Amino acid sequence: MHDTDVATDEDAEKGEELTDTITSAMLYIGTYTSTASSFGRRSEGIYRFRFDATTGALTPAGVTTGIANPTWLALHPSSRFLYAGSEVREHGQRSGGAAVAYARDAATGELTHINDELTGGAGPCHLSPDPSGRLLMVANYASGSLTVFGVRPDGGLEPASQIIQHAGSGPVADRQEGPHAHCIVPDPTGRFALAADLGIDQVLVYRIDAEGKRLVPADPPFVAFTPGAGPRHIAFHPTGRWVYVTGELNSTLTIFSWDSERGRLEPIQVVSTLPEGWTGTNYPAEVTVAPSGRFVYMSNRGHDSITIFAVNAVTGKLTPVGHEPTQGAFPRHFALDPTGAFLVAANQNSDNVVVFRADAETGRLTPTGHTVTVPMPVCVRFAR
Repeated sequence: MHDTDVATDEDAEKGEELTDTITSAMLYIGTYTSTASSFGRRSEGIYRFRFDATTGALTPAGVTTGIANPTWLALHPSSRFLYAGSEVREHGQRSGGAAVAYARDAATGELTHINDELTGGAGPCHLSPDPSGRLLMVANYASGSLTVFGVRPDGGLEPASQIIQHAGSGPVADRQEGPHAHCIVPDPTGRFALAADLGIDQVLVYRIDAEGKRLVPADPPFVAFTPGAGPRHIAFHPTGRWVYVTGELNSTLTIFSWDSERGRLEPIQVVSTLPEGWTGTNYPAEVTVAPSGRFVYMSNRGHDSITIFAVNAVTGKLTPVGHEPTQGAFPRHFALDPTGAFLVAANQNSDNVVVFRADAETGRLTPTGHTVTVPMPVCVRFAR
């Protein structure tokens, strides 16, 4: 595999320790509730399953109802709380997108509603707490804005402390007529946050002011992409040295070096997410890095696959390993389990969630035979 063998002995030992100690986890699945799927099914809310970390089997554990379109889920660093982005929300005389806070029962995984707060933007599609757990940051896709909330000691949300409106447009008329903030992710140090805006072809860089409960533009405040790339989702390498960003509109993955002291991104590589010669319509979505740091995975909606890349330990650059069909349509999101031994893919347009085993040496994926039916699954989130 060329010069992409990257795991150190220490990484391998950590992976073995995780595999030895984690035998089960809870898997939460966010969905669209407002629209019936192509199979006529309608979601009830946030589904949860108990995950067997030895076999990959999923066992139903309940559904949290009473929330509209809980499409994106995020865990508090303590794992005691879960946050959901409600893309359509009505609350008394208020309406609009909201962030919803839940307390988690550690034994059963059951969610208890704490409170919800309007984001002040339309279509909240991505949420991230900062590493300290004192802030929750939200990307509002439809309005092209970011919202910052303070987090209370009980896990509940304070009213929004800041709303940042992005501005601009891009060359793809039907998708880039204005800003579309698609995700916001803190860096491993907790000092910075990166926000991908599909509409303006930028990843914006902010300093996190946890005390002030706000974001401050870094210097420089953004990095520009090729016009029409449509940056969507962001993943940091476990070392914090590199950043990987999907281009939803041109089927690319861009690799950056990351300076965590100055908050600066420097592009080092752009790779295609598709097999050579494939020319169909495709929209990349999620990207994540294996806990070992050896492999990067990303999903293709259209080609309906997970692309697998090997990571060069010295440069962070990627070498294609292969493409694994997700056994469904439009894989909106996926996640690796805490051990990195399994990958779970959510196929939004075929109502199925499929479990694959991830090979620790090659990165390749093999179907386990375990699959469950969930109406319009959008996001999968593991909690130990």
